[in-house]
Amino acid sequence: MKTFTTVNELQIALRKHQQVGEKVAFIPTMGALHEGHLSLIEIGKKNAEITVASIFVNPTQFNNPDDLKKYPRMLETDKALLESKHCDYLFAPTVEEIYPKNLNTIVNIDLNELEKPMEGEFRPGHFEGMLQVVKRLLDIVNPDYLIMGQKDFQQFTIVAYMIETLNLPVELIVAPTLREKDGLAMSSRNMRLTPKMRKISPVIYKELMKAKKAIKDQNIHSISEEAIDTLSKAGLKPEYFRICDGKTLKQIESPQNHPNIVACVAAWAEDVRLIDNMVLKVSKK
Repeated sequence: MKTFTTVNELQIALRKHQQVGEKVAFIPTMGALHEGHLSLIEIGKKNAEITVASIFVNPTQFNNPDDLKKYPRMLETDKALLESKHCDYLFAPTVEEIYPKNLNTIVNIDLNELEKPMEGEFRPGHFEGMLQVVKRLLDIVNPDYLIMGQKDFQQFTIVAYMIETLNLPVELIVAPTLREKDGLAMSSRNMRLTPKMRKISPVIYKELMKAKKAIKDQNIHSISEEAIDTLSKAGLKPEYFRICDGKTLKQIESPQNHPNIVACVAAWAEDVRLIDNMVLKVSKK
């Protein structure tokens, strides 16, 4: 695996492959890699001749400076993990390389209110920063496939909307969330959990599973309220537990009127913020 820190060097290397018609798969990450990330590399290898991963802790999507400061950084360990999966190229740029002073990287599109609920409510400015870095990285790498995980449901939904709206020449592949044996969604933030919180946190998955069973015959609002109550009593501090339309992300009233439904949750485990989701209903079309 070759590592590049500048846009120019990476593009020179990729151009050689693209000129002979080789497909490129791209997996953007913020590092602190785990098996979930590595599964994305494997998907990339199955779909394209060349797989590129990026490691960049993007400052523009952190609304909390302390969260940015605490985000785990372990580049050498991450490199070894990527090499174990035979990733072809790693792009590990500086902030100045991604956001040069003479380049406007802001993405100005109407997101049709996809950015307003849930994460948008509790992390103002997050999605603007996320789209900014994803669009910038897509412009740099120019991949055929963009591979993202399902754990950040609202994020990939907004990225898919951006791709469609801007008619970007890339196909988004969404990979299933990988989980620990006790159901906790794999996340770079998990390594910051205290032993006590690590033991408690799988209650998030249990509540999502309960919601999937209950949606057939229980009131939507009561499902959410009971989940919030259970998470709180377990020792977490939930921000939201929403049951939403899988396309618009708007909170629903009745499951009969929506072919695709997802439950999304965010909760604090002491000073670590965890998110998760589960598809409760999907159209068979």
